[in-house]
Amino acid sequence: MKVLVTGVKGQLGYDVVRRLEKRGHETVGVDIEEMDITKEDEVSRVMKSAAPDAVIHCGAYTAVDRAEEEPEACRRVNADGTANIAAACAEMDCKLLYLSTDYIFSGEGERPWEPDDEPSPLNVYGQTKYEGEQAIKAKLDKYFIVRISWVFGINGNNFIKTMLRLGKENGAVKVVSDQIGSPTYTADLAELLADMIESEAYGQYHATNEGLCSWYEFAKEIFRAAGMNGVKVAPVSTGEFPAKAKRPLNSRMSKEKLTENGFRRLPSWQDAVARYIRELNLNQ
Repeated sequence: MKVLVTGVKGQLGYDVVRRLEKRGHETVGVDIEEMDITKEDEVSRVMKSAAPDAVIHCGAYTAVDRAEEEPEACRRVNADGTANIAAACAEMDCKLLYLSTDYIFSGEGERPWEPDDEPSPLNVYGQTKYEGEQAIKAKLDKYFIVRISWVFGINGNNFIKTMLRLGKENGAVKVVSDQIGSPTYTADLAELLADMIESEAYGQYHATNEGLCSWYEFAKEIFRAAGMNGVKVAPVSTGEFPAKAKRPLNSRMSKEKLTENGFRRLPSWQDAVARYIRELNLNQ
């Protein structure tokens, strides 16, 4: 199979290409230099030239707080850009896998969000990612929408790298303890996405590593796995940590649909953190 992957310079796109190539698929990795997804003509031209059987759309505007100040720039990428890709896929009869986010939900309550729950985004980023979902549904039948959260991977910046840096620099960190969700290791997720794109089990899914935690518990596990037990981790509330974009308190997402459709669930988030830190150490 020939697969075009957008956002190849990002954490997930990088690992998706690595995984697909290991499985023997032909991959075409693009980022903004090769295909500016906000330009419909450019998307059509590059897609027709590449002639993929499938697209895994990892590219996105992900600066959540900055999006509150420049909503139209965020919308051009996440909504309009995704619509351009969906239109090209429809024209070429090409399946599409789109990465979405827990931020499409309100973050209220404690029940895990189901894939078919009604979205109610709290911020511009979540709203534009939801608009991307809607664009795909309007144009395609052969699509996967996969919502993920708290992503970390080897290629790029993320919460784990930030914690390790702050722990070394300061010996202490403050981390919010009232937002609950699940971390997602891109190496594990890429395996699942490869399984999906090889299938025809289309629809909406949630995919994260197994288990729940707060950001505070996530940070404590990072330092434990890294052998940095001397770092002091202090819990704080979301209200004590002001940010331009409102964050969901409840990012629990049900992954039962993966099991129902025969997909392997991701390993526990603690296991993922340990493997990721080993990978970081090998790459230093």
